[in-house]
Amino acid sequence: MEKPLSLADIRINYSLKELSVEAVSADPLQQFETWMQEALASKVDEPTAMTLSTADAQGKPTARIVLLKALEKAGFVFFTNYQSRKGQQLLENPYAALTFFWPALERQVRVEGQVERVPAQASDAYFHSRPRGSQIGAWSSPQSQPIADRSVLENLVQEYSSKFNDLDLIPRPEHWGGYLVKPERIEFWQGRQNRLHDRLLYEKEGDGNWRIQRLAP
Repeated sequence: MEKPLSLADIRINYSLKELSVEAVSADPLQQFETWMQEALASKVDEPTAMTLSTADAQGKPTARIVLLKALEKAGFVFFTNYQSRKGQQLLENPYAALTFFWPALERQVRVEGQVERVPAQASDAYFHSRPRGSQIGAWSSPQSQPIADRSVLENLVQEYSSKFNDLDLIPRPEHWGGYLVKPERIEFWQGRQNRLHDRLLYEKEGDGNWRIQRLAP
């Protein structure tokens, strides 16, 4: 009999850096931008990948990986199919959580906030910046819907490729666009030795300012 997998024995002792209230920006979005720049400079795998967690009207949660496509003064922007499962959940319950994890830097960022669609012009601009194949893909995929097999997708790709063959500018589908996550809480986590990690929580107050607290690990 094979030896059973022992996950409990896995141990990593974090020791790269530390995190203090005195050293961080008063604005969590500026602090996030600093960390993102460091992640990009360190060439970590998929630095913009984030877990997007949503819930339906009954509060049942769902999570998946999406890509951060813009960091704005108001928050975090990503793009998707509005008719997908996440799109339907955000319609029912416009609140979400984001989780970034950069293991090479021993860092995690957690974001919670309200979600709204970005203006159509912003969705148009990003859509037209994508490769033509990705634009065709946005038209071709009935995201989150059951399909018989992959040939369904391949046939739809051929159909839309032919439809838009003579167009230099493919129109953005109305069912596809961006969301803005407007943060109310952002937590920065830095791994430390003996599981005594550094955790700093920013919470937005009624006057729009941010309060910073240290949390126990």
